[in-house]
Amino acid sequence: MHTAITIDALKVLDAIDRKGSFAGAAGELFRVPSAVSYTVQKLEEDLGVAIFDRTGHRAALTPAGRYLLEEGRALLEAAENLAHTTKQVAQGWETRLRIGFNSLLPANCLFPAIRQFYALGVPVDVQVIEEVFAGAWDALQSRRVDLIVGADHFSKPSGNFITHTLGEIPFAFVVSADHPLASATHALSEADISKYPAAVAADTSRALPPGHAGIFRRQKTLTVANIDQKISVQASGLGVGWLPLPRIRQQLKTGALVVKEVHEPRQPVVLLVARHAEDQGKALMWFWDYLTSDPEIGDWLAH
Repeated sequence: MHTAITIDALKVLDAIDRKGSFAGAAGELFRVPSAVSYTVQKLEEDLGVAIFDRTGHRAALTPAGRYLLEEGRALLEAAENLAHTTKQVAQGWETRLRIGFNSLLPANCLFPAIRQFYALGVPVDVQVIEEVFAGAWDALQSRRVDLIVGADHFSKPSGNFITHTLGEIPFAFVVSADHPLASATHALSEADISKYPAAVAADTSRALPPGHAGIFRRQKTLTVANIDQKISVQASGLGVGWLPLPRIRQQLKTGALVVKEVHEPRQPVVLLVARHAEDQGKALMWFWDYLTSDPEIGDWLAH
């Protein structure tokens, strides 16, 4: 479909308006004045409207011309952004980067990296996706995400992955302050714990075997979507179970949750950042370099 309004014509109108004359626009655009005049005249003829009022000494836009230019500047900006994005893609920048994170970590662990990435001004959309337990590796293996942060070390599937250790995350068996187990003075046994529902965060894995650590065979379960909800369930007294210590510092400080000693402690889990070895996109590698060199997540885990 042919349209009289072209990017070039809009550039001419913009230059005339800013410079205040056809001659000034011609100088900025490195054209002869007659070429600028012809572009405007052709546009007016094709549209059937007067764009400039030529009765004065200075080129002045008519109301229709002003409307055309104001709307047209949005098109000029869009065209400039499109050209920039196309160049960035040609230089290796992805149009989108999907970052998965294990629910053992809070989403805000990624915010410093994302803030620094945005400061680069590259046209890459960032999508942050929460996964639970083995779902982190499953998401990377199936390419639902391009990068996974906080994948555990023991459910890693076969595949050509590159990993970097972020640190270890310790766990504690906790109950709410008013839970019947809160007053126990002895190390809790399976018989003690299995009387009460276990709060469970549902593993988001679709293909890999899901995890189910810390649940006894005869124990009822209350299943929720992620670790945040599991923390809320346990703080409300509706369930018991293991939680990552760094995630519940505030609840322990206020007394909403209480750590209980158990007969069989749970070992810390090593958390990794991982990607497919063959993937080398610029945005991916920028986040990889940032997350593997910045100690912030490791420090959060260690405190």
